[in-house]
Amino acid sequence: MKIAVLGTGMVGRALAARLAELGHEINWGTRDVAATRARTEESGGASIIDWLSGQSGVSLLSYAEAAEGAELIVNAVSGSVALEALNLAGAEHLAGKVLLDISNPLDFSAGLPPSLFVKDTDSLAETIQRVFPETRVVKALNTMSAPLMVNPRQLADGDHSTFIAGNDAEAKGIVADLLDQFGHRDVIDLGDLLGARGLEMLLPVWLRLWGTLGTAEFNFKIVR
Repeated sequence: MKIAVLGTGMVGRALAARLAELGHEINWGTRDVAATRARTEESGGASIIDWLSGQSGVSLLSYAEAAEGAELIVNAVSGSVALEALNLAGAEHLAGKVLLDISNPLDFSAGLPPSLFVKDTDSLAETIQRVFPETRVVKALNTMSAPLMVNPRQLADGDHSTFIAGNDAEAKGIVADLLDQFGHRDVIDLGDLLGARGLEMLLPVWLRLWGTLGTAEFNFKIVR
């Protein structure tokens, strides 16, 4: 499948690499291709150019170019710029396509820990769905670290849970198939996109656990 991964940070890089490894053709979207190529220091160690040289099936493009040629879009940008990035991608390039939304509405304006700029009666995923009504938005993977998103078996042999929510059953099925390819074995369907509210509101708990445990390599397990 031709997949657009929007966002060149830690999450976008992890997803682009893993999806390419699984045989998908990846359009890696960024705001400014030249500026992104010029970045020389990355938290993951290698610069963008060095990292790209080691990847097969990953092309660095603008948001619009990446989305236009893709069958499925992954929103892996920060929640605070998600709508801006998707507007740059273009509503016409998102229409009718599945959008896997991983972003979280984290607000760092008052420092740490961050709060949520939308919650309780709404969610970022629902906001995206309203702004882009012809796009099939599915919320998933926002409750774990990037390494666990793409390789859940590195923790407890994958014996932990991930969640999915969306209004379109076929779109959720497509995303669930990707989760299966990653190795997720306990995928819990929370129903329509209202479920994204709870998923996004898990982030304050997740962040507190990160601080308490001193590591981001943990996840939730629903025992039933």
